[in-house]
Order: sequence, then structure tokens, then C-alpha cells
Amino acid sequence: MVSVGIDVSKDKHDCFIQSAEGEVLMDVFTISNNMDGFHTLLEKIRVCVSHHDKIKVGLEATGHYSYNLLGFLLDNGLPTYVLNPLRTNLYRKSLSLRKTKTDRVDARTIASMLLSDVGLKPYTDTAYRNEELKSLTRYRFDKVKERAKLKSSIARLVCILFPELETLVSSLHIASVYSLLEEFPGANQVAAAHLTRLKALLETASKGRYKRNMALEIRDAARNSIGSWMPAKSLELQHTIRLIRELDNEIAEIEEQIQSLMIELDSPITTIPGLGFRMAAMILAEVGDFTRFASPDKLLAYAGMSPSTYQSGQLKNCYPHIEKRGSRYLRYALYNATKYVCHWDPTFAAYLAKKRAEGKHYNIALSHAAKKLVRLVFAMEKSRQPYCSAT
Repeated sequence: MVSVGIDVSKDKHDCFIQSAEGEVLMDVFTISNNMDGFHTLLEKIRVCVSHHDKIKVGLEATGHYSYNLLGFLLDNGLPTYVLNPLRTNLYRKSLSLRKTKTDRVDARTIASMLLSDVGLKPYTDTAYRNEELKSLTRYRFDKVKERAKLKSSIARLVCILFPELETLVSSLHIASVYSLLEEFPGANQVAAAHLTRLKALLETASKGRYKRNMALEIRDAARNSIGSWMPAKSLELQHTIRLIRELDNEIAEIEEQIQSLMIELDSPITTIPGLGFRMAAMILAEVGDFTRFASPDKLLAYAGMSPSTYQSGQLKNCYPHIEKRGSRYLRYALYNATKYVCHWDPTFAAYLAKKRAEGKHYNIALSHAAKKLVRLVFAMEKSRQPYCSAT
């Protein structure tokens, strides 16, 4: 067995090659983060490996810095292992009491860890190709989060400029309200608006839901409003509405791309009632290749949803919390998906009700249902069979 440890960084990578017996085949050397550097690494590996040797190449999960090198190694048929930086950090500390961390030391640590940890699973080509879906789902997540912040700003600005409006409509975040505020960004502007224009705007934007009576009601409320006359805030409100509309278009475009990828994947988990393509895509993207996990418990730990354990002497943790050390995106997708699955599927609804009847808080009961969903998703991806309700 020959082990290759690579410490990845932005402009260069430090590499180290050793045998299973601990013999240094190639001391730490540095390659550039370009095609010439990649080929240099490949040549040095081939020099150190005979035809009957097995090889392991390892690098840390360092986000986008390792993506190009990882693709090159997989394309050249090298068994590659992507290691959790938390594990390599703990392993490095276990090797020495000295507080030493350099790129050269990290390359050695990764190479040693590959030889000592037989439970490591290689990074597959399937997981690498799944990176496109992961990129899209995380990009959508960030855009939705950005839009949520802007919607909070809308509520704040309306509270200053026209607070009575919120009591007159079902929600501030509907097309008719946005159209109204974009043209009349404040109580003073609404109060001065011509009724015919106000009625036409509301009726068109609401597709006939709001008519003349609503226009009169809003204008009367504006004329008696306690809202402040602040042109700067009105301008901020108009710009915020435009930004939200731009984000709506961007999110719709991202979701269209996600849906096309999901059609190609044809995953059976989309047949689970309540599990929409957005959350299903996020789950598949974050998990990557299900063959990396030997059991649902391993997948649960990867999501950071396993209960933490602390025991020392007679001290034991009676109320363990979940670890929250895995993928926060996967954890988010599983919890949100579970809420809807428990609403739409009778089996999950009964399970959630059972946990609630045992006296568990809603969030605790939901975490139990999420674990049940993880087991279901794992089994379905392994069997490739569609969902069949127990009821």
C-alpha cells in the first residue's frame, strides 16, 4: 500500500508519499495549483508505485480549493479519499504533544491517517458529479435567505411609513401590496393618489381580488395614518421591492435547473408524500453517494443528528443533545422535509403524534421523525423502490 497525503491551499498543494511500512518514498514537495503541477504530482506518484501496489490518495475537504485537483485525480483513476478536517486535526494532535501545524505537517498527517484508518470510504465519481446539484441547492439556499432578510426590511419600512396597511391585507408579501408600495411608497403618497388609479393598480396586481372597496379602504386608512413622511425610507422601500423581485426571478431560474437535474437522477425519494423536489434535491446533493454509508446511523451522524455522549466515572448525560457537527444544509433539509412529510403522510403523522403523546416537546418529537425519515430515505436509495405507505 502506498499512501499520498495532499494539503490543499489556494495557489499550491503540499504532497507527501509513504509506504505502508512507514518508509518515505517522496518527502514533502510542493506543486502549483495548475495543470503542470497536477501532472508533476501524477508523475511522482507513478515513480513511487509499482504495478502490484495499491494506492490511496487523501486530501481534506477544503471547499472549492480542492475541487479541480479532486476531479483530476478521479479522472486518472486514483482512489481518492476526502477527509473531514476535524478528524485530521484530532489525529494530528494525537501524534504529538507539540503545538505544530504547517502545510508540510498536514500532508504527512493525511498520509499517515490513510494507512491507519481502514474504515475510510473512497470518494466516488458519482459524488463528484453530484457537486453540480450541491452547488445549485446551496446557491438557492443563500438566495432564499437573502430574500428573507429583505422581506424583514419591508415589514420594518411599512411599520414606519404606513403601519395600518398590514391590518388591511392578508400579507405584506403579495404582488398587489408590492405593486402598491412600489408606486406609492408611504401613507402620504397613497392618500394623495387618485382613486381610479389606485383601484386599477390593485385590481390588476391582485388579478381581480381587490376592487374599488379595497382601494377606498386603503386610501381612507392612509389619510388617517400615523405613518411618517420620510422620502429616504420611501426610496429604500422601492429599491427593496425591486431587489426582492429580482431575487424571485433568480430563484425561479435556479429551481428550474435543479428540477432538470432531479429528472435525470430519477430518485425514488421524490415519491414520499410531502417531500418536494427542492428538499429532496438538497438531501441528495449533501449526501452525494449513498454507498459511502454502511448504515442509516452513519448517515445520521454525517447530518450531525446523532445524540452526543458524555460519560466520565459516575457522571452521565441524561439529556443528550444532537451533535450538530455534520452538514448544516443536510440537517436543514431533513428537518424541513420532515415537517411536510408528517403533515401529508399518515404513517409519519401517527409517529409524530405518538412521540408527542409520550410528553416530548414538538422539536424533540420532530427530531425523532427526522431520524425515521433518514432511515426511509437510506432504504429507498439502496433499493431504488418507490415509496409505499404502511397504511
